[in-house]
Amino acid sequence: MSLNDAGQSQLAVPAVPARASRSPGRRNRSRWRGSLIRIGLPFLAGVLFLLAWEKQLFHRLLDLKIYQLPLPSAIVEAIKDNQELLLSYTRYTLTEAVLGMLAGSIAGFAIALMATAWPRWGAGSLLLVASLNAVPIVALAPTMNLWFGDGMLSRAAIVMATTTAAMAINAHKGMKMVNPLSLDLMHSYAAKKREVFLYLRIPNSLPYVFAALKINTTASMIGAIVGEFFFSSRGLGYLLSNSIKVAKMPLGWSCIVVAAVAGVLFYLIVEVLEKLFMKWHPANRT
Repeated sequence: MSLNDAGQSQLAVPAVPARASRSPGRRNRSRWRGSLIRIGLPFLAGVLFLLAWEKQLFHRLLDLKIYQLPLPSAIVEAIKDNQELLLSYTRYTLTEAVLGMLAGSIAGFAIALMATAWPRWGAGSLLLVASLNAVPIVALAPTMNLWFGDGMLSRAAIVMATTTAAMAINAHKGMKMVNPLSLDLMHSYAAKKREVFLYLRIPNSLPYVFAALKINTTASMIGAIVGEFFFSSRGLGYLLSNSIKVAKMPLGWSCIVVAAVAGVLFYLIVEVLEKLFMKWHPANRT
């Protein structure tokens, strides 16, 4: 054996068997099984809940009468009989919720910008919106109706007041919690304050902003519906209040079901927008 062969034999490294990769078919089956479990289990739980409700299990447990808690079949029948009315009032309530949430979110984001740019003056504004959020909706509703009348604007103002704080606090936290190394890098390039906000602080706050928007989707529906209990002639809250007064409980529960579905769809729209505007985020790349 030559010297080169001996050197090669001494330097040879035993080959490590490569880990066998999973075949595409197995990966697809595993992904399909995971999706089935993630969707199927909640669906099955919901079906069992509705069956127990329809068989009056909750009535026996809680000692309730049929007129106090209508059966799901009666609620579905009420939705079918009042489909056009429910759709019209849902559009009205959703318009109030969306307008108020947009106004409140924009105002909260502006407050967060000021509180981050000028901490000495902006800290007080965060305390102000936090105290405003502590005021009950039932106290805000009559006041807003006196200021803006009994139209859509008063309910949008109620929603704005209830959604400003979540956006202000979350956006401010996102703008403050930047990586110190990234901030030092921006300063080393002599970046101006406006550029630091535009390229570092605002992009870093986007996950917090969308978290606040998701919170505000439910808060806006609550604010709009509760506001419609006072001085309103349209909307799901108005219909729900009148249905309870005249003991039309299936119609009242149909308002609750439609409002819940509208709130879920509103939330899903915000979630889609989050994935669209935050493709760069690691959570959306897996």
